[in-house]
Amino acid sequence: MVLAGVVPQTPSVFIIVIIVATGLVWIGTGWLEGAAERLSTYYGLPPVVQGSVVVAIGSSFPEFASVVFTAAAGVFSMGIGAIVGSAIFNILVIPALSGILAQQGVESNRNIVYKEAQFYMIAVSALIVTFALAVIYLPAPNRGELVGMITRPLAVIPLFVYLLYLFIQWQEVSDYTQDVSTDSIAVGREWGRLVAGLIAILIAIEQMVGAVEGLGSIIGIPEFLAGVTIIAAATSLPDTLVSVRAARSGDGTTSLGNVLGSNTFDLLVVIPVGVLIVGTVPVNFATAVPMFGVLTLATVLLFTVLRTDLTLTQRESYVLGAAYTLFIIWIIAESAGITGILKTV
Repeated sequence: MVLAGVVPQTPSVFIIVIIVATGLVWIGTGWLEGAAERLSTYYGLPPVVQGSVVVAIGSSFPEFASVVFTAAAGVFSMGIGAIVGSAIFNILVIPALSGILAQQGVESNRNIVYKEAQFYMIAVSALIVTFALAVIYLPAPNRGELVGMITRPLAVIPLFVYLLYLFIQWQEVSDYTQDVSTDSIAVGREWGRLVAGLIAILIAIEQMVGAVEGLGSIIGIPEFLAGVTIIAAATSLPDTLVSVRAARSGDGTTSLGNVLGSNTFDLLVVIPVGVLIVGTVPVNFATAVPMFGVLTLATVLLFTVLRTDLTLTQRESYVLGAAYTLFIIWIIAESAGITGILKTV
């Protein structure tokens, strides 16, 4: 229930709440990421780790909160939709906007294109395997042949893969020496800003989930598709801000590292944590496979254009933007019943 039910539960109120909550997410994530970046510098973390782990986790906190609240509200399919939709948004829209607004293009490096990209694809594969194991060995009774139950033991599999990712990044830290002065960083104040950002995001996402759930029930949008579009775009705005700002300042490594690191965290940590909270959740393989197929195609497209001189040009950025437009058209067609590729339950 939005705003504890003290206001009318109407579509116009839901839309206003979504807009205001999105703004609060933006502000809270700004506090969170700014504090995380300065604390990373203070503790001597290398740039690639700042982008792919620290900043990525900070900017992924809205997605994390969305999964927690959708799980608690009994609409976990909306949370999964938000994660997958956010991953597609991050892969296509954020690099596109970064390349267009940076003007000089977004420069990458072999570390991003090969190591980070390869592990990101491992993350996608690990989650698909987890879903497949649920469908094969834990079929959901009376819910169709392609619906399985993800349990807490299965949810641990992606978490172990993320621990491997952290170990690889730790090796980067062990070989890194920092020559930047940290005397001007007030550690206590930065930790306070970080906590304030977390609280603001939690409040905003709780209200947003309630508003999207209410709006979807009125106009007839399935929970999964509402998550893929509305919540995914809203929770991805902080990632967009971070990556575009980094690209405009000439830091393409942080810009692209944030995208890949955020998606890796979302897939390997956020969804499993939601399962650990709920205990057991159903997964519809007939819905998951097409969406992960789209995510895989989007990823292949991104790294195809990045391999050209390790730079994302403006022309290539427009190609990524056009691909996301086609994705949205397809989702609208699914919602309207024009196409029937996604088999929701």
